[in-house]
Amino acid sequence: MPKNKEDKDDDKDYHEAEHHGPRPFWSSTITFGLVSLPVSLYVATRSKRVKLRMVDHDGEPLAKRYFCPAEEVALESDEIVRGYEVEKDQFVVVENDELDAIAPEKSQEIDLRRFVPVDQIDPMFFQRAYFLAPNQGAIKPYRLLAQSMEDSERAGIATCVIRGKEYLLAILSHQGILRAEILRFAEELRTPADIGLPESIDADNDLTKKMVKSIEANGRKTLDRDALTDVRSERIRERVDDKLEADQDVIHEAEDDDIEDADSDEEPVDLMAVLKQSLEQKSGDSGNDSNKKTNGNKRKGKPQKSKKKAQKKSGGTRQAPI
Repeated sequence: MPKNKEDKDDDKDYHEAEHHGPRPFWSSTITFGLVSLPVSLYVATRSKRVKLRMVDHDGEPLAKRYFCPAEEVALESDEIVRGYEVEKDQFVVVENDELDAIAPEKSQEIDLRRFVPVDQIDPMFFQRAYFLAPNQGAIKPYRLLAQSMEDSERAGIATCVIRGKEYLLAILSHQGILRAEILRFAEELRTPADIGLPESIDADNDLTKKMVKSIEANGRKTLDRDALTDVRSERIRERVDDKLEADQDVIHEAEDDDIEDADSDEEPVDLMAVLKQSLEQKSGDSGNDSNKKTNGNKRKGKPQKSKKKAQKKSGGTRQAPI
């Protein structure tokens, strides 16, 4: 189907804005029925916890090695094989070529198989979140799918193969943006019975009323993001800053080998805002079109420069883990 001028302008605006954000780590195509929607995956979460490296007293980073306690020697990679434990200390060796033979067929497709009510997916299944961004020429079908799913309050259940491993996905829509959640498999979840939790009993009415009043007294309409602050990491950073200022326990000789700080001083890119802005309908006014193009040109440059600095600091762009 030929695209009109508005669709072409939307594609141009979106992909201009895309250069100012993080890079996708995987590109794919959502397929169901006769629909084919090319998308890219962006990691929607990031680790902000303080990471501490194991070092010796001279500041030399230590490496992990596999050790054989029976022979008391460290093993090289070519001396190690994989084994499936059938009983305690009894293993069946599985070779690499055997794993390759049973690996799922490589595919760049997200096979969307069914749609279910969103409230039918237990949050316990959610493992890792990704944003799904439309690729070139897919703005309009992306909008249609996102709006249809949000209106119907349904989520898509799909499968995909990433780096030789098959994953189960839930595709959700919120405020016009599609998100993919890697799902745990059913056998990965424990049940209350597995843990030995007691069965439910009838609660005392008076105690229940008191509990409800207490909940209402401490209730909030929204979740404050400040309540999710990692206090421990903040305290570690403060302690490190105090030690740096006092030049206490600082190993100067190992400065070149210090671990890279995963937290950049730069303001993080709000990928959600970039996607939402780029997907908004453009007004038909030609003056606004020219203004957007002018503003788009002004936006180029500075983010690119800061991005290069960040890459230089971290030694290059690293591919995000699935």
